[in-house]
Amino acid sequence: MAGLEPRGFTWVIAGRLAVSERIGGYGFQHRRVRREEEIAWLSGRGINTVLSFLPGNQNQAAYEAAGFRFLHRPIDGELEPGDVAAVFDAFDEALDVEGASVLVHRDLIDDTLVGLLGGYLVHAGLIKDPIIATTIIQEITGRPLGPEGRRLIPVRS
Repeated sequence: MAGLEPRGFTWVIAGRLAVSERIGGYGFQHRRVRREEEIAWLSGRGINTVLSFLPGNQNQAAYEAAGFRFLHRPIDGELEPGDVAAVFDAFDEALDVEGASVLVHRDLIDDTLVGLLGGYLVHAGLIKDPIIATTIIQEITGRPLGPEGRRLIPVRS
């Protein structure tokens, strides 16, 4: 398959939900050619939807030109636990389309993004225990989750 694998690309739910850093890189590292190569790689892996948590709508035109569905839910700054329900609704909306294969990203794979992914696993009922969700999302992403991310994983009653 053609293209270039995006930095940090990992399937969270095989074939349905993936995560990576911003396509094409972020800041001064962003390159149009790299973006095009990464989009080609994603398309070859079945990704058809991008859920972006970037503050701006960077790359929207490129995603749509490649035939991807694009959802933009900006997260600017630190996210409070009370705000995660709206983010989980965005995950639900992205995944609710039949055949959706979703990539979520921010500039970097940080505590907020990893915490949201772990929290979504609980929200979706895929994992009941937030401690197990924390352990699993750390294993999937290969990244330890600090207190900022852990607080975004809801406790189910």
